[in-house]
Amino acid sequence: MGQDAAGRVEELRDRIRYHEHRYYVLDAPEIGDAEYDALMRELLSLEAAHPELASPDSPAVRVGGAPRDGFVTVRHSAAMLSLDNALNDGELREFDRRVRDLLGHSDYRYVAELKLDGLSLAVRFRGGSLVQAITRGDGETGEDVTSNARTIRSLPLRVADGPPEFEVRGEVLMGNRAFAKLNAEREAQGLPRYANPRNSAAGSLRVLDPATTAARQLDFYAYLLLVNGEPLLDSHWASLDRLAEMGFRVDPSRAACAGLEDLQAFIERWSAGRDSLAYEIDGVVAKIDSLAQQRRLGWTAKAPRWAIAFKYPPRQAETLLENIEVQVGRTGALTPVAHLRPVAVSGVTVSRASLHNEDEIERLGLAIGDTVVIERSGDVIPKVVRVKEHGDARRRFRMPAQCPVCQEPVTRAEGESASRCINPDCPARLKETVRYFASRGVMDIDGMGEALVSQLVDAGMVKSVADIYELKAETLAPLERMGEKSARRIVEGIEASRKQPLPRVLNGLGIPFVGERTAKLLADSFGSLDAIVGASADELQRADEVGPKVSGSIRAYFDNPRNQRLVERLREAGLRFTHDAPKREGGPLKGMTLVVTGTLPTLGRDEAKALIEAAGGKASESVSKKTSYVVAGEAAGSKLEKARTLGIPVIDEAKLRELAADA
Repeated sequence: MGQDAAGRVEELRDRIRYHEHRYYVLDAPEIGDAEYDALMRELLSLEAAHPELASPDSPAVRVGGAPRDGFVTVRHSAAMLSLDNALNDGELREFDRRVRDLLGHSDYRYVAELKLDGLSLAVRFRGGSLVQAITRGDGETGEDVTSNARTIRSLPLRVADGPPEFEVRGEVLMGNRAFAKLNAEREAQGLPRYANPRNSAAGSLRVLDPATTAARQLDFYAYLLLVNGEPLLDSHWASLDRLAEMGFRVDPSRAACAGLEDLQAFIERWSAGRDSLAYEIDGVVAKIDSLAQQRRLGWTAKAPRWAIAFKYPPRQAETLLENIEVQVGRTGALTPVAHLRPVAVSGVTVSRASLHNEDEIERLGLAIGDTVVIERSGDVIPKVVRVKEHGDARRRFRMPAQCPVCQEPVTRAEGESASRCINPDCPARLKETVRYFASRGVMDIDGMGEALVSQLVDAGMVKSVADIYELKAETLAPLERMGEKSARRIVEGIEASRKQPLPRVLNGLGIPFVGERTAKLLADSFGSLDAIVGASADELQRADEVGPKVSGSIRAYFDNPRNQRLVERLREAGLRFTHDAPKREGGPLKGMTLVVTGTLPTLGRDEAKALIEAAGGKASESVSKKTSYVVAGEAAGSKLEKARTLGIPVIDEAKLRELAADA
């Protein structure tokens, strides 16, 4: 290695860092794309010729390195809490009143920032270099996505004037132009469009191939500077200014607000101006500026008392309901889907929306040919809100008597809103079952998405979820848009899924009324799949929150010979059929099940549940004969009525605290 090569590499890195900051952070480029590309090509060539010069903070890593095997979990330096929401001016005023009262009417000011519609990321630096990037996860721990984060060009890889070790928290997002480009590419490849920029950004940050992340053109906006898990400076505004000085992109629209009226004016200004932005926002975040005042205000179990997220109402549009199509889900449920004349809503073209069931269509008074008002709930999920105008030639919708896919009879059980296809071999049910089984929250088989599942089912390669465990790389590789590398990765994901815990296996079976929570409660209660399979309907009800309807559904599922064969095949495939239930510690509420309903005087819902569990009790969502107490606050509803009907004791917050402390 010559000194000339080392010197040229450092010179190129410095020049590229400078121009990346000008282009991606300041939006003030000084050179064109061709000149930038020439600098990057020269750096890549030199680093390839001199691998000893490689550095993790080199701009060359922006192009993405080799795919990784998976993500590891990392604990955060301090909890990444969510924010409470204000959905209207009255709730915002109430938040301001609480702040004023808790601060004893001292002077205070807010810092207002646009609420970027992305995902939170914690980025750690040591010696000026980016060393780790962690997703928010559950707030306590997240996933290490360092390799992918390094490809985000607006995220500095090296900071010259920061503390020896520090952490920057911010939001990763995908701009509207990058989102439109990504969807255009997917359409050209025959793939389904992504729903919104936020989900696309989240998915792009979690792919195992950093080169894919690099191609998605993500952005990073910083909002917090920490050292040893604590804010470095004594005001939030000063922290934002310091981050900008260090080379991070921060919200250019941020404003210091002397009080509630200034904050309301900022919210109103950007409610009208949000369509002019290059990225999606769904509201405004307001934080008390003074760190000392933040500490005085404190935190609840899930959110700081010194910050609020004001959420803008969903944006609406009018369009024509052109048709209603029926889709078949994994449990056989038939879902009517509205086909709409395409219309733009908050930057996204909407052409379809779920209508849920016949009862919802009846409630809306909806017919094909009507002009309807739609909105994107949370600026994400399209929803038909109401009928604006009846069409001249409107046609009423009726749920078909036969499944639109397999033509078998459709039934609707008494008391249920959903009509169902009862054919377990229905191809539509099978595709949804396999897709759900392989999804991230269940068996987590990376790469087995909708397009691949359709190919596997249509080709007869997968006729049940057990067939997944017989797939080989050599049989997957010839499939459309696959190849040897992708096939190997999917097979590796299939192998890894054999280690998933019993609750995920149980959830993936597709038993009606058994989702993630019920599967966990069943596994905790019985300890093995064999014990669940062998339990009677009455015995199944020993599990928390399992009543006659759920236990009957479980019993009917496992009494079916076809499902019995499936269980045996999954056993042969090596899936986990046993479960180590968590040991419940002793405490004054040990053995008791409590349900919280309504608004308590001082405890939030999550705080009350945490108090119950800390005292050894079980916090349940539903009232049953197994409920020990119902803790009722203001505006308690149907749960309180059910408790009275069943003769369950009803207590208030004060009594809950007494029981948790002294019982």
